[in-house]
Formats: sequence, structure tokens, C-alpha cells
Amino acid sequence: MTNQYIGRFAPSPTGRLHAGSLAAALASFIDARAHHGQWLIRIEDVDTGRCKKEWADDILQTLSALQMHSDGEVIWQSKRIDRYTNVLNQLIESGKAYGCSCTRLEIEKANKALGLKPNHYPGTCRTGAKGAIRSWRFLTNHEKVTFTDRWLGEYSQDVETEVGDFVIKRADGLFAYQLAVVIDDHDCGVTDIVRGADLIDNTPRQIALMRTLDWNEPRYMHIPLVLNDRHEKLSKQAGARPLGNDLMLELVHAWRHLGFEEIRADSFEAFYQEASLQWANRFL
Repeated sequence: MTNQYIGRFAPSPTGRLHAGSLAAALASFIDARAHHGQWLIRIEDVDTGRCKKEWADDILQTLSALQMHSDGEVIWQSKRIDRYTNVLNQLIESGKAYGCSCTRLEIEKANKALGLKPNHYPGTCRTGAKGAIRSWRFLTNHEKVTFTDRWLGEYSQDVETEVGDFVIKRADGLFAYQLAVVIDDHDCGVTDIVRGADLIDNTPRQIALMRTLDWNEPRYMHIPLVLNDRHEKLSKQAGARPLGNDLMLELVHAWRHLGFEEIRADSFEAFYQEASLQWANRFL
């Protein structure tokens, strides 16, 4: 165990906390506790069209009620646009990012003609935009990105083959998740990322960005998703219900979802102490 551990929980305020987001919050919080490390909260509100301040405030209030407190100032992506712009310009100047004029329909048509996946980018603008620049893309290559996930084991992806040159600044002028999250984690010195398994296929793109920027790579753990009755990922967009008033009961359910023994505790602190011991026995 080390005092150098820095973890984080980074919810998007597109709604209130639900069972799925609580499982991610709990896993990241307990991993930090088990390592005697720091745990930070970041509000990922860079997508201003979908995120709302009242939902962000509600998330922070719920985490406070759960006694999950950030060990540093809460970070808001919406306040970091200048930093994202600086890194984007750095990538452009080094030839690692380029402007793209393609529309979604044009990409779909090109992929169909080339026999590529619908969501793949075929590299149309690699040699220069064919019109007015709409978005900015990161230049990928065929070097495989491989990492060992602390929950799921080894994971490998050829980013160029799987997704192609991916967007880091969108056509609507907003910075893409892939770039913002990498910059935030680097600037905060994050060493360990614990989040939902639905994001594991994003991780190679983020590692590719880190390697290009010559930044340290964190360790990753992608936990099992909480599913709805249709065996789909539980999400705010799919109508997931917010957490109920009995937050201790919600914690117990989240802990059992992660595959641990049920904890009976009369306080949040007692719950977290026992959870940290169980977690350390399995993962440390």
C-alpha cells in the first residue's frame, strides 16, 4: 500500500445518482480507502447541452450524505476549457491532431463503400480537410495498446483498426470526453481509475493520447455494470431511478453487486471500514 495513490469518481450530471453510478462511486472510494490514498471528485460537465448544474449539485449533496468526501477541491470540467484548448493546440502543432470536414453521413457512406464498421473513421481528411473544418481528430496508428485491467485482466486494441482517428473536439465546438478526461487525470496526478466496464473500450484511446503526450498511465479497474430488467446497462438516459432515501440500503445493494459479503453496519464509517478490509483481501 502506498500514500501516492490518487483515485477519482467522475460523474456526468445528466441526472441524479442511480444504482449504477453508486456502484462506481463505492468501488472507487473503497479502492482509495484500502490503499490509504486520496479520492477526488470531478464533475464531468463539459457537454453543456446534456449536463445541468442542479443535477451536479444533487450528486454532490448525495455523496456528502453518504459521507464520501473529496480529498481535494471538486473539479468542474466546464471551468477548464482553456486548458483543453492549450493541449489541443499542442497536438495540432506536433502533427498528432488534424482538422476534419466530414459529416456523419459522409463518414457512413465512406465506410459502407470501404466495407468498414459504421462508427469507424476511414481517414478521409488525414491528408487535409476537404472543406471547412468541423471537428478535430487524433491521429492513430496500428500500434496495439495493451493493458492489464485489475478486474477483467489483459485487454488489447488496435485503435486505428477499431475506431480510426477519433474526435477530440466535436463539430459543435465542445471538447470530446476522450481528451478532457485524459487531461484532467494527468493534471490531478491520478494513479488509479475505477469505473464501469462499459468504458473499457475507451481506455486504449485514452492511453494512446497519454503516450503521445508522454504522460504517465494510470492503472485501470473496470467493474461489472448494473443492468436493468432488459439486461441493458442501467443509465440515466434509459430512465434509471434515482437512489432512494435509505442510502445505507442502497450501499448494501451496491456492495453485493460488486460480489462481496453483505455488511451490517450502524454507520457509514463502520460500513466503509469493513468494506475496505474485504476489498484489500481480494485486490491488494
